[in-house]
Amino acid sequence: MKNDFCLKDADEKKVCTKDFRGKWVVLYFYPKDNTPGCTTEALEFTALKNEFEKVDAVVIGISPDSCKSHQKFMVKHDLGVILLSDSDKEISKRFGVFKEKSMYGKLYMGIERSTFLIDPKGKISQAWLKVKAKGHAKEVLEKISAMRS
Repeated sequence: MKNDFCLKDADEKKVCTKDFRGKWVVLYFYPKDNTPGCTTEALEFTALKNEFEKVDAVVIGISPDSCKSHQKFMVKHDLGVILLSDSDKEISKRFGVFKEKSMYGKLYMGIERSTFLIDPKGKISQAWLKVKAKGHAKEVLEKISAMRS
């Protein structure tokens, strides 16, 4: 299935999405560790971690950064979400979030901040593309809560 994959986490342990069957999986793609928007997003997901657990959801962040970079990012900001390294961008490409972007008139390839909500059976039930970091975690939590009731 397109949504099943394995990547290494901050501790270089292999994490596979199929291992979360039966739970909601919030898969959020972000451009880079320790940048303002990405830090805001990670902190907001971390702040709501207990709320996500109450609705049987796990939050997984994915960026092209290395496992070592993720580890430093997690320690620096006391993050409580799973961060996976997609250094070859294979999974980002599979989900269609590795795109041409523009900054100050320059074109470059990068991750478009996006979130996919995967239901307990492993199917994508919602996608948010071109996400604004602030307030996004709460929006995702509200969507899961509404879908469960």
